[in-house]
Amino acid sequence: MSTWGGPVDVTLTGGRVVTPDGVLESGWLAVRDGRILAVGEGAPPDGPTTDVSGSWLVPGFVDIHCHGGGGEAFTNADPDRVRKAASAHRRHGTTTLLASLVSRPVPEMVEQIAKLAELTQDGLISGLHLEGPFLSAARCGAHDPAILRPPDRDSVTKLLAAGGGAVRMITLAPELEGAVDAVRLLVDNGVLAAVGHTDGTEAQIRPAIDAGASVATHLFNGMRPLHHREPGPIGALLDDERVTVELICDLVHLHPTAVRLAARHAGTGRTVLITDAIAAAGVGDGVYDVGGLEVRVVDGVPTLAGGGSLAGSTLTMDAAFRNAVTSCGLSVVEASQAASTRPAALLGLSAQTGELRAGLAADLVVLDAELRPRDVMSRGAWVKD
Repeated sequence: MSTWGGPVDVTLTGGRVVTPDGVLESGWLAVRDGRILAVGEGAPPDGPTTDVSGSWLVPGFVDIHCHGGGGEAFTNADPDRVRKAASAHRRHGTTTLLASLVSRPVPEMVEQIAKLAELTQDGLISGLHLEGPFLSAARCGAHDPAILRPPDRDSVTKLLAAGGGAVRMITLAPELEGAVDAVRLLVDNGVLAAVGHTDGTEAQIRPAIDAGASVATHLFNGMRPLHHREPGPIGALLDDERVTVELICDLVHLHPTAVRLAARHAGTGRTVLITDAIAAAGVGDGVYDVGGLEVRVVDGVPTLAGGGSLAGSTLTMDAAFRNAVTSCGLSVVEASQAASTRPAALLGLSAQTGELRAGLAADLVVLDAELRPRDVMSRGAWVKD
């Protein structure tokens, strides 16, 4: 498990620094008191320096859809187990993370939410994402279809109340009874409404977007396929400028061409890389429990034991970033915006993290020439094993 040292005062020099204004080819970044003091080229400010020549400096990754890692799932809300899961991803550069919960009966989810909400206060996690239980049984994926249900106002209100502001996003299927009203309720409470695990037609998706749904949960996966005579959710979500699209860039859930087409159409302002990781991330093959369903991981690919449906991923954000660049044709700057800047903005955290600029938290990843993490800094402290 990674541990936290204290914040360090240091200036990183000689690296290629990805800033909001472009890449500083031989730049420096000064860290003081846990924050970025300044970023520039030429002579660095006085103080201790560390040479990172040959490396990239990118903002710490922001994962808005992650179910666990390090052998632990966020459904196990014990603080030590949550810390182990979050630490597994932090070592791979994820400095900001939403804990995602899979579909369970509402009373059980209320209990999970209440426990996890307490852990948002120390920054271990930055909030909660509820993937269900308001999903389509026809596109349930690795969610127990027996648990899925329409989003009545009382249930949505109970889930939000349990978090006391910690619930940041809820995924639902717009074709379900009451779903559009639920979207309005979420938006009125400052919660992101996401469209996913849906069998809806384009005509059923559009009203949810008009009501305020602004995220496409793992676009392409868990939804009616795109067809030239019925665009369905993929066409509606990808084509609407109000919607940010999540992409699982593990090269299993999506072919590189699909990633490239979606990212090019949505652009940097609407594209987000996610992991959708389960407990197996950072651990390896084996048998795992996901929302009460048995999942087998073989060669790093999780599938339901009985049905063969993909059941999340074993992805980490550094691998998603690397895949986006090396296999899908995104530039390092574009991948950085999708892995850090855009998701931070989506969560309303742009004044705190997501970019390498003065005044923000010193959340950053030092990547080697092959885009693999060399070092990770979170709030000015080096993350160490």
